[in-house]
Amino acid sequence: MALVLDTSALFAAHVSDEDEHSACRALIEDAAEPLVIPAPVFVELEYLFRRRATMRAWLDFAEDVAAGAFTVYPLDGAAVLAAARMQERYHDLPLGFVDAAVFIACAALGEDKVATLDRRHFSILRTEGGRALDLLPAI
Repeated sequence: MALVLDTSALFAAHVSDEDEHSACRALIEDAAEPLVIPAPVFVELEYLFRRRATMRAWLDFAEDVAAGAFTVYPLDGAAVLAAARMQERYHDLPLGFVDAAVFIACAALGEDKVATLDRRHFSILRTEGGRALDLLPAI
């Protein structure tokens, strides 16, 4: 089992003036399972750090990744296609590639939960069996 992390939860956990900082930080620090970051999350996360925090915060986070605090989940061609198909399926949302990739990573890993603050998108998405993911932290 693993805890798949979306951009919003990671950013809030690492930036102390974010509204859900404490809840997201506790979720990550208290996790007893591997913390998994789908590769596309890094681009979105770096953008947020650069715009709303500091490059030092981004570098600190990257050092944590390099030290093994997180597992990077790579997307192969099939996962990229699955994410694009999910975007097409939810085109009215509209669903971005990063969120679709996070959901696909959860499905591929057999996870029924995701760490995200993005209730707008993730509360609507469903697995092939019609099941919603549990959204953490509970806010």
